[in-house]
Amino acid sequence: MQLGDSYWEDQLYLNITYNILDKQPTGFGNGGFSYGFSAGYIKDIPFNRRGNFSTGIGIGYNYDSFSHNLTPNNVDFTSNPDAISSQIGLHNLEFPIQIRWRTSDAVTYSFWRIYTGVKLSYNLSNNFTYTIDNEKFSFTNIDKYNNFQTGLELSVGYGAFNLYVYYGLTPMYKDAYIDNEKIDTTITKFGLIFFLL
Repeated sequence: MQLGDSYWEDQLYLNITYNILDKQPTGFGNGGFSYGFSAGYIKDIPFNRRGNFSTGIGIGYNYDSFSHNLTPNNVDFTSNPDAISSQIGLHNLEFPIQIRWRTSDAVTYSFWRIYTGVKLSYNLSNNFTYTIDNEKFSFTNIDKYNNFQTGLELSVGYGAFNLYVYYGLTPMYKDAYIDNEKIDTTITKFGLIFFLL
């Protein structure tokens, strides 16, 4: 390839994040360290010949783990101060749709980038666990979990290493209440995303 040739920046990505549960019900917060990782493929579709302005459409897999202090069952949520080791494990398919700007060309492989857009996700499975009096409780694929979610994402950086932010727009739960208060919890993520050509 030569400078000025058209090219497509198709990429594999790997994402590692620190996760936060936002908009938790009154008196509830994040129970401890929460994390996530994603991996997938993004198809690049340039808008111009140089290829530094494009859109990207992708598919990937995402796993998220949350420490929390809500105790769910198959139909509702409760507050139990004796519950410990409360965890949520999520397996998702994700579909990023991005607008992409970069300082690249056909012969440059390290460059500045700003990629932003929306990420759609579909939950393959969710698992909620907690322990009370040494007895472990586990609930899988609870009805109140919102299987379809969307969020805004932004990645900024140079070369393979980039800062990453995700802000969830869709509540994690649907028609879920605790003590007559609606649960509008959303997901926020901060981390690093690695792009591999």
